[in-house]
Amino acid sequence: MDEATGRVLVVDDEAKYRRLIKTNLAMAGYDVEEAADGHAALTLIYQREPDMVLLDLRLPDMDGFHLCERIRKLSAVPIMVLTALDSEQDTIQALDMGADDYLSKPFSPGEMLARIRALLRRTRDLTQADDAASGDIRLIKDTRELEGPNGRVRLTPTEWRLGQELVSHAGKVLTHEHLLARVWGTEYQTEHEYLRVYIRRLRSYIEPDPHHPVYLVSHAGVGYALYPKPHGHNES
Repeated sequence: MDEATGRVLVVDDEAKYRRLIKTNLAMAGYDVEEAADGHAALTLIYQREPDMVLLDLRLPDMDGFHLCERIRKLSAVPIMVLTALDSEQDTIQALDMGADDYLSKPFSPGEMLARIRALLRRTRDLTQADDAASGDIRLIKDTRELEGPNGRVRLTPTEWRLGQELVSHAGKVLTHEHLLARVWGTEYQTEHEYLRVYIRRLRSYIEPDPHHPVYLVSHAGVGYALYPKPHGHNES
């Protein structure tokens, strides 16, 4: 898959939005699948294995947050949430349910395409990634798994990129801005909520007690560090 191709599943109950998105994606070289509800989306993800999903949160048959969670249990496919709801809490909930990115309606075709390219780039970069390990934490490229004190878990592309950045600089404090730029892109350097949500997710995989992290530790006002062995208690 090169930078301007890939199969994108558009999940939206409004036909006008699906047509608009499909037209812009097709003009940019993408293959587009469409679903008007959550059950159709799940079927297409299983049958067509899209490279990413554009998911509207307001669907007729199920809550979009719940669908996002179900997709994540079925597949590691990148998910970008589309919604007319524009609040920080909605963003946090969507990311918590497994979304990789968030785009509020109305949006420009240029903004949508730029974010799609960035998200697919993270996925493509996995083909050039290597195994990485530090102390109790190991990243396994072939299965895209993280192995740690709590066992193994398969990572999404965004989780993998964040984990790889932390593991490859184990023991060093990486700033919020550095992590956002390296994992999401330079245009995301002020989006600290993305980082907080994904740090919580990684902690849930590796920490004996995620509320008192001893591996993935916050350095207040600066950033985060991943330590090869338990490194004291940290509350945030």
